[in-house]
Amino acid sequence: MERVALADRDSTEAVDGVHLSLLAGGENMNVQHFDIEPGATVPAHSHPHEQTGYIVDGTLVFVLEDGEEIEVGPDDSYAIPGGETHAAENRGDIPVRGVDIFSPPRENPDWQD
Repeated sequence: MERVALADRDSTEAVDGVHLSLLAGGENMNVQHFDIEPGATVPAHSHPHEQTGYIVDGTLVFVLEDGEEIEVGPDDSYAIPGGETHAAENRGDIPVRGVDIFSPPRENPDWQD
């Protein structure tokens, strides 16, 4: 068994205002904590990983490739199939905090390239 505390992990600023911390992981999945500042945007992207998540604080708006917008807030969970293009925006006044689970495991993305 692996135990990983958020306080023991360094945060990576993947893009302006989007902070990610890799947490526990295994052979088939891993957990990533995120903190997205007000006004920050995760750019449109896709990945082969299945992604599920849970919002603890704040409200995040996912923008899908067809323009559909899906709002998720505190105590909401979501699932994004592998290969589906999506972006995420914090349009609120407080940071969005939550966790994502990726299968297979995913490293921190480099959206700045």
